[in-house]
Amino acid sequence: MTYDFDLIVIGAGSGGVRCARIAAGHGAKVAIIEKQHWGGTCVNIGCVPKKLMMFASTFGDLVEDSHGYGWDTQKGHHHWQQLIQAKDKEINRLNEIYVSMLQKAGVTIFRGAASFKDAHTINIAQSVLSEDNAQGLLNITAKHIVIATGSSPSILDVEGKEHAITSDQAFYLKERPQRVSIVGSGYIGIEFAGIFAGLGSQVDLVYRQPLPLRGFDQDMRQALHDAIAARSGITQHTGRSPVKVSKDGNVYQLHLDNGEVIETDCVFFATGRHPNIEGLGLENAQIEITKKKQIIVNDDFVTSASNVYAIGDVIDKINLTPVAIAQGHALADRLFAGKVRKSAYDATPKAVFFYPPLASVGLSEEEAEQKGEVEIYISQFTSMKYVFTERKIKTYIKMIVDKASQNVVGLHMLGDDAPEIMQGFAVAIAAGLTKSDFDQTIGIHPSSAEELVTLRQVTRTSQKS
Repeated sequence: MTYDFDLIVIGAGSGGVRCARIAAGHGAKVAIIEKQHWGGTCVNIGCVPKKLMMFASTFGDLVEDSHGYGWDTQKGHHHWQQLIQAKDKEINRLNEIYVSMLQKAGVTIFRGAASFKDAHTINIAQSVLSEDNAQGLLNITAKHIVIATGSSPSILDVEGKEHAITSDQAFYLKERPQRVSIVGSGYIGIEFAGIFAGLGSQVDLVYRQPLPLRGFDQDMRQALHDAIAARSGITQHTGRSPVKVSKDGNVYQLHLDNGEVIETDCVFFATGRHPNIEGLGLENAQIEITKKKQIIVNDDFVTSASNVYAIGDVIDKINLTPVAIAQGHALADRLFAGKVRKSAYDATPKAVFFYPPLASVGLSEEEAEQKGEVEIYISQFTSMKYVFTERKIKTYIKMIVDKASQNVVGLHMLGDDAPEIMQGFAVAIAAGLTKSDFDQTIGIHPSSAEELVTLRQVTRTSQKS
């Protein structure tokens, strides 16, 4: 058959854009379809604006810290609207960059909602066609099709849920609420709790687990819990779940399962995300999904339709932007260059941009001890930066070593610059370096990072009982 394109990518997020650009660079005729945000969730309503807002939230405390170093600086008033305007300007700039990158790569751009007519045909509803595609086609065909539609926030199904917002709306609030009740203790809940508290709001953080960040190393979860407790402006309500949201004028009430009622100006649900598959017409291409509505793929990202692929948050893999980018790149290389591009998914680093931030790479202690006996190294100290300040922010470092091989299989850090430090050490974990490789590395002094190469005393030995 003759197709309009060699490849159609549905979704112009980070993974979809990388796949489209690399495929076009290999000589493929590529189209990409996006109905809303060029750059996807991460660039527009995710990690990029969230980190910009995290930066904004840290400056007030830094003013206070400066007094210990002899500065007579005074803490001023934060202007929320100025921050949002600056954020929007930067996001618009990034949107234009994504479109420009696609155009320069020779990718044909369509704006509209895509759905499958069959495994090779895509219908574009309410399409705004690019200038270089004047045929007016609403149906386009391709030999290969990639689904990269990402995910969206999930709302808890409780009474009054319509009164709550999610992260999508949090980036566009006209005013900063003085009181915010956040439900959930994953990445999004923790990071926004830090953002709002740092900007002056009183935050109630509600979560059903005894510790935040389910799925992370237990010691690191405890260290983060303690860091949140030490952070001014945040009250943790652990082991609690919301049962109802009500409204009285401009005031909201968050009703918890223990009978407690929290009065607040904003209820924010940070309770997970779900794949964006609604309206795609997957059934028309016989594409199978899980019970959680994630698209099922094999190790090569092939769906149940042999010419259709899926990458990123829409599948049941690691839901992180760099992972989606790696998947898109690898898929384009395999399809159009016959190359195998490998990624160390088992050593995928991750970070939570609280203050102080947490970063991890490799296995948690709980995961590692399932594989055999492990040695645990722990260092906890107050960073040199806070010696003269009233705040005494703790740094917590944990290394997990497989006892038999002496490979470092997990590395975790809570403290200033942890994500920047962990990115470099992720290379070491991915390369399978041993504890002796770390030991023979010279540290940078004085720095917190040098602790990672000077850990000498085993804190404990651990294995599955």
